[in-house]
Amino acid sequence: MARVIHVFRAPDRFIAGTVGQPGDRTFYLQASEQSRLISVALEKQQVQVLAERIGSLLEEVQRRFGTDVPDDAPPDDLDTQPLDVPVEEEFRVGTMGLGWDAESKAVVIELLAISEEEVDEAVVLDDTEEGPDAVRVFLSPSAARAFAERADRVVNAGRKPCPLCAEPLDPDGHICPRQNGYRRTEED
Repeated sequence: MARVIHVFRAPDRFIAGTVGQPGDRTFYLQASEQSRLISVALEKQQVQVLAERIGSLLEEVQRRFGTDVPDDAPPDDLDTQPLDVPVEEEFRVGTMGLGWDAESKAVVIELLAISEEEVDEAVVLDDTEEGPDAVRVFLSPSAARAFAERADRVVNAGRKPCPLCAEPLDPDGHICPRQNGYRRTEED
């Protein structure tokens, strides 16, 4: 079966979001352009790494190419709205690619579906016929910065960390290894 690549060259939105309660959240990246909407599921750590790497890429682009990159996302670019519903998972992300398109002066993010076969690096950010399905999004530097800032907020909006062991606290507490098994709650 031929590979499907969903390309968003000028997305209206590209955001990270979650469905579910803290401690039981499913993370999604959602891209929309005109009437097209794609949602892909991924792990919390993948969202966190993508946000960090976008920040690093923007710094490198500014240093290397002299491209104007904002230090913070412009207020107009910040998207605080929830995911568009219904959230229908297109696929679960396995591999992510990140690059800079000097011609269009855009950050390129590619999200590849988990596949049973090993993914060859040549497939990432390429239009080959073989390989896993993908979503490819082009973002301006300010939109990329806004995405990264929102992604950081989404990742950090989960359960509060235990002040002793930094493990997440459940609403009914947790068994803290630093307290020799004593059950801590948020009030402790």
